[in-house]
Amino acid sequence: QAYQAQQAAAQQQQQQQHAVVQQQQQQYAAAPTGGPLGNPNPHTNGQTGGEPGAKRMRVEAPADGSVVVTLATVEAVVAKAVKEAPIVDVHTHLFPPEHGDLMLWGIDELLTYHYLVAEFFTSAPMELAPEEFFALPKPNQAELVWQALFVDRAPISEATRGVVTVLVELGLADQLKAKNLIGIREWFSQQDPVKHAEKVFAKAGIRYAVMTNIPFDAAEAAHWKPEKKEYSKRFRSALRIDPLVKGDWETVCVALTAAGFPTTAEGARSYLADWVETMKPEYLMASTPHDFAFDDDPLAAFAACSCIVSTSKKVDMSIPGAFGVKAHEGGCKGTELSTSPDAIELMEKILIPVAEQHSLPIAIKIGAHRQLNPELGQGGDGMVTADITDLARMLKRYPKVKFLATFLSKTNQHEAIVLANKFRNLHIYGCWWYCNNPSIIKEVTTMRLEMLGFAFTAQHSDSVSGPELSQMESSGVVWRGVV
Repeated sequence: QAYQAQQAAAQQQQQQQHAVVQQQQQQYAAAPTGGPLGNPNPHTNGQTGGEPGAKRMRVEAPADGSVVVTLATVEAVVAKAVKEAPIVDVHTHLFPPEHGDLMLWGIDELLTYHYLVAEFFTSAPMELAPEEFFALPKPNQAELVWQALFVDRAPISEATRGVVTVLVELGLADQLKAKNLIGIREWFSQQDPVKHAEKVFAKAGIRYAVMTNIPFDAAEAAHWKPEKKEYSKRFRSALRIDPLVKGDWETVCVALTAAGFPTTAEGARSYLADWVETMKPEYLMASTPHDFAFDDDPLAAFAACSCIVSTSKKVDMSIPGAFGVKAHEGGCKGTELSTSPDAIELMEKILIPVAEQHSLPIAIKIGAHRQLNPELGQGGDGMVTADITDLARMLKRYPKVKFLATFLSKTNQHEAIVLANKFRNLHIYGCWWYCNNPSIIKEVTTMRLEMLGFAFTAQHSDSVSGPELSQMESSGVVWRGVV
């Protein structure tokens, strides 16, 4: 009832704002001077001249009937424009219906999302061990979460409010009010996955969403090779390359061998290039480990390099080429991998060359501490405050590569904005995971607007199941409020 009252109040406010806009338009058309002043000077009694009593400027009414923006109408005009603008969701974990079981959707998937599972265990009986919970069939897990977070307690957290938003937007308010999980399940069971996905995109105002596609995962790779499955233009791909950023050469070698590529730097570059050709990704992307560090000694990546000209004089080693390394020549040992390559070497000799060759940005998600509490599975991931100087070194080292960065810690946000102001090859995007709360979104987005103008991407959904895209509407409310 409170939600419906809030919606009714919001609708009434929009109607009032629309009436104000119409009134301003009528006044504009009727004004003998051709319209109100653009920027009245408070020191000249609302007149535009430098002297009191200066002659008013004549402003012609727009021929196309567009709204005249004044202090009285600007809020309504901006709210309407932002609400109607189609959204590009730059990072999700969605899959198209054509990818079968990889596409997660329905109420049980929403209720067992790791945000909600972690919240469930904050008050679950101590007798219920996490391993017992995860051993249950998914419907039983969903029922436990539903009972604890939506029946026994009011859903006031951002994660639970997201589920409420989804159900109301999909027309399931009555079932929600009755706490009828069976009825909600029946509704979802009657939906066609393809039509349902389109419905969700339309309701959320999403033009298209960028997926996260992992070539190192055999289950995912099967939908791309040997024959790529066609899917809706609502979905676009992103090529995830976490093993390279983690220094997990063993995982890379397994994938190379399975695909028939040699386990060398050249083989890995060819492997990624082949996937770039297959997926046509918007960008390469990875989540950095919590202990990720970028060594600012670039010579380390050129061990046994025959291209070194001279390193006899003291130079600024953070400047590419300053230490006397030319472009690698054919057969140079500097392009070969060491016996146990770390993340920096894999980036230098594999990831960066592919990004430069194909003009692909590299999106990095910084600050996650994976498996802080392993018992909770994905819900057990924590957060660290990252050392942003590592990113600064990367930006200086690879000036030709565009980096897209998002940070999990609120503490990192101000420093990251300053960094984006200094390096044009850095673009900040989204309020990720633990920052995806209205209070933090508003603060961070305001800072970004004040320091970067529009040179950033305000938000992404990080959705895992299709209905979650409807939650973008709640983020839009915050975004409109900030603007």
